[in-house]
Amino acid sequence: MAMLLREALGDSLRRVRTQQGRTLREVSTGARVSLGYLSEVERGQKEASSELLAAICDALDVEIADLLLEVGSAMRPAGAEPVVVGAQSMADGADAAEAGLTATKVVIPAPGRRDATALAAA
Repeated sequence: MAMLLREALGDSLRRVRTQQGRTLREVSTGARVSLGYLSEVERGQKEASSELLAAICDALDVEIADLLLEVGSAMRPAGAEPVVVGAQSMADGADAAEAGLTATKVVIPAPGRRDATALAAA
C-alpha cells in the first residue's frame, strides 16, 4: 500500500523536530496544540488541518511550502519523474500569451506514462 499523506507529513514533522533537538512538549506549547494530538499527527494517526499544520510549522520555524516539497518527494515512487500539474485555462479568462505562458494546457499523464505538456513562463 502507498504511503498516506498524513504518514508522510508526520514523518517529516518528527524529523524536523528531532533535528532541532526539540521535545514534543516544546513544539506543542509553541503550536498551541495538545501534546497527545501532536504525537498522533507525528505518528500519522491524525490528519492535520491546514491551520494546525501552519501552527506546527510556525512553532518549528519552517515554511509549510518547504515541508510539503519534502513530503511530496518522500511520497514519489522511486525513479518516478515529477509532473507539472495545473489548470487548462486561466481562471480570470486571460489569454495564455498575455499571461506569459508558452502552452495553454497541462496534460497529466496516465499512471506509468511520463509525458506532459507544462505551462512554462515565457
